Amino acid sequence: MKLLVLGGTHHVGRAIVEAALERGDQVSTLNRGLSRAPAPGVRALIADRTDPESVRRALGDGEWDAVIDTWAWAPRVVREAAGLLADRAGHYGYVSSRGVHRWPWPPGADEQAPLVDGDPAGTDNADYAAAKRGGELAVLESFGERALLARAGMILGPYEDVGRIPWWLRRLEKGGRVLAPAPADTPLQYLDVRDLATWMLQSVERGLGGAFTVTGPPGAITLGELLTTVLEVTGFDTELVWAEPDLLMRHGLPLGMEFGLRMPDGSAPSGMHDADVSAALAEGLTTRPLRETLAGTWAWLQAEGDPAPRPDALSPDTWLDAAAEQRLLDQLSH
Repeated sequence: MKLLVLGGTHHVGRAIVEAALERGDQVSTLNRGLSRAPAPGVRALIADRTDPESVRRALGDGEWDAVIDTWAWAPRVVREAAGLLADRAGHYGYVSSRGVHRWPWPPGADEQAPLVDGDPAGTDNADYAAAKRGGELAVLESFGERALLARAGMILGPYEDVGRIPWWLRRLEKGGRVLAPAPADTPLQYLDVRDLATWMLQSVERGLGGAFTVTGPPGAITLGELLTTVLEVTGFDTELVWAEPDLLMRHGLPLGMEFGLRMPDGSAPSGMHDADVSAALAEGLTTRPLRETLAGTWAWLQAEGDPAPRPDALSPDTWLDAAAEQRLLDQLSH
């Protein structure tokens, strides 16, 4: 397949490029060329996505079997790219988010759950949900049934720049006693970025269209299994000390928010980890074992170091007050 990846240097985009090269696809990427050197074998097109003329020049007269786009900001940028490529690409895969569903998410929600409003011509970067929905509408304008909207849930694995597993790996690496948000049997729903990449590539290659909730099966793992498997994979000499959410919040320790288990006010949201993914599973989505996801993340972190903080989010270094954690640990030891 002749593939164009809009982005291709961070997290999902990087995983898609690597999976496509493994498959033997002819891969072009379009980005600013600032974050990383292109992978060997990639044709790098250099452009600022926010500058339509720059994108037009970079694309030249190229044609592709499929495009995959990971853009997460102003929908106008997606609209302009999709419009330029409508007659030059067979299919357009857009990496969207479950965030396009209206809050609060109903338990067991599928693709039919209510959606937020979005504007395909929007220029706002601040409202993530509205931006992603606007991006979806922008793709549909130009590609219609030739568009695949992958509404991803929590994405883990190598290259994760949100900070969930890298943050926990660094916490647990320190050893000793570490707080964890009880209960340990809280279910989590996630997808390895490499499994998302594989599914996106297979789906755009065969022309799959429509919107799909794309994450792992509900109830597959618990928070306790995730953290204890981290310890098994890494060999860290660390003791998990489970504390109830109310106690954590009283001490200013919002553990659990990184996995969507708690809101800033301490309440537990519905629908975060029990999405109905039967449609994507029926279309070939497969998931690898948790141990493989964690081992791959740890290997990447050791090889490349911590990812740079995302410009649109607080640095993970600010998530937890180490002194407050130690005070609660001391209290729990008495």
